[in-house]
Amino acid sequence: QRFKKFNRFMLLMWRLGFGKWVNSMPRWSGRIMVLVHRGRKSGARRYTPVNYAQIDGDLYCTAGFGPAADWYKNILADADVEVWLPDSWWAGVAEDMTKSPQRLTYLREVLRNSGLAAPMFGVNPAAMDDEELAAATTDYQLVRIKRTKARTGPGGPGDLACVWPAATFFLLLVLLRRKKK
Repeated sequence: QRFKKFNRFMLLMWRLGFGKWVNSMPRWSGRIMVLVHRGRKSGARRYTPVNYAQIDGDLYCTAGFGPAADWYKNILADADVEVWLPDSWWAGVAEDMTKSPQRLTYLREVLRNSGLAAPMFGVNPAAMDDEELAAATTDYQLVRIKRTKARTGPGGPGDLACVWPAATFFLLLVLLRRKKK
């Protein structure tokens, strides 16, 4: 439940245009992108902030809560996704890499890029050897996203960017009026 609330907050930050700010302290918050996917039952657009690593031009992320994660089930049903990165927005195709021989190598990079998230769950990718990491992440699913086309236009990151300047201006007016009274 806490993650769902935190994810809503993270999504709001991206929609307000603060994606770069969210990623400004990767040691603490990690490298975060928003994964946009379709609900497998509803067909509705879903937005999930996830930690990621960029390796050889592809993006990798993990379903740390295992194969039961809704976003993971959704991308298995429909691999066409979008990703909101701190400096760009892309269409892409997701692929399950959980059974890949390079799984542990790529997973280690994603977990290193997770900031404090992995250590909060007892996974320290910098200190664990391959055997320990494999044992600690048996349920983790690894996903590769191949970017296919740059995206622009409405409906992407920063779609609410006009809200915070307007809200700030409104609050300043309220404060100035209070001082006059």
